[in-house]
Amino acid sequence: MVLVAVFGVALLIAVLVSGLAARSVLSTSLLFLLAGAAVGDGALGLVHITPDSPLVTATADLALFTVLFTDGMHVSFPSLRSAWRTPARALGIGMPLAFAGVAVLTHYLVGLDWTTSLLVGAVLSPTDPVFASAIVGRKEVPARLRQLLNVESGLNDGLALPVVLVLITAAGPLHAEGNGSLGVVGLELAGGLALGVVVPLLVTAVVRLPGLGAEPRLQPLGPLAVGIVLYAACHLTGANPYLAAFAAGAVLASCAPQSAHAFELLGEALAELSKFAALLVFGALLTPALFGGLSVGGYVVVVLAIVLVRPASLLISLLGTGIDRRERWVAAWFGPKGFASVVYGLLVLQAGIPEGEQAYTLIAVCIAVHSSSDVPIARVFHVDDLIGIPDDEDDTTADVVEGRDPQPQVPGTAAGPESGAQDDTDLKSKELRRART
Repeated sequence: MVLVAVFGVALLIAVLVSGLAARSVLSTSLLFLLAGAAVGDGALGLVHITPDSPLVTATADLALFTVLFTDGMHVSFPSLRSAWRTPARALGIGMPLAFAGVAVLTHYLVGLDWTTSLLVGAVLSPTDPVFASAIVGRKEVPARLRQLLNVESGLNDGLALPVVLVLITAAGPLHAEGNGSLGVVGLELAGGLALGVVVPLLVTAVVRLPGLGAEPRLQPLGPLAVGIVLYAACHLTGANPYLAAFAAGAVLASCAPQSAHAFELLGEALAELSKFAALLVFGALLTPALFGGLSVGGYVVVVLAIVLVRPASLLISLLGTGIDRRERWVAAWFGPKGFASVVYGLLVLQAGIPEGEQAYTLIAVCIAVHSSSDVPIARVFHVDDLIGIPDDEDDTTADVVEGRDPQPQVPGTAAGPESGAQDDTDLKSKELRRART
């Protein structure tokens, strides 16, 4: 209940400061990570949880399913056909380069075996700050950059998932329920993919039957019902729920775009809530002992992964695309949300592989350090200019954009239509041109 109370307080604070966050490069997600760290064993000690706690498992499981389900809805196949080249380069070139780069550094600087090193690379290859999602979602961000980041963030977590699961199995899970067979993992992934395609297609076909249909007020609950049924079906059959969630979201977005659009606001709210809860729990696991348990070589890997591997891999993949240099740097640093890597790291630890604790420590420290770097790096890259955040002196511009009068009326000096209308029109035209610029 202490954790529930902390979540409620953090959620209320996040709502109250969301207006400030929307006008800056700050993120409300960081609040939940810090709140969890404050009440965990590393600080106040009000909450005592371990990575193998049922609370951690359930929260991470539900959060990842929800996030992948909504991510899948952002990737409709018709839209991909019209603009796939640049995201395909980021996913097909940038992501493998990041995967290989992190794996090589981990093996030689930390000393983990090749299988575990590849596992760390797979977990961190789609990892970028959770806290850049507000930037990516801004309409002021150039459409080409926003499309690149949205498509990459929608696909990279789902693409990394099978690799992570196969490498966890190859590394040798030791827990009692561990599935040590690659064939079993393959069946789970195939089952998840099949359910993720079949369930939404069946529901879509049923909805189109004569006499059936949802009223507008209840239409957003249709995709929610599909997600709930799918989640239960996967856990009852042993199919992989995460691949099923991603596939179902993509199928719904393509076959039932109206339902997906109706669900968008509700889905984003549910995804944010589950993500916040998982970040709170993840933050409670961040203790001084965790950071102290990482070797010097591990910290070198963290620094190189953040400042070299990810930026260089994406910059290489974007060569020749025509994207502006400053936009390329923003994409290289911030990239997609990468929330799934938080949960993938927990999966690595809970799998009980021989070097799982070392791998988890490296993953957790890398995510924590990278996630806390958004604000200073945003200032270095002038992201606030790129996304159109107004300065104090540009308040009149914001007034015009929002439809307010940029020049407050002074009592007793009202201008008639003949005397001031043209000047007012000219002023507004000038301010609107500034706003567009």
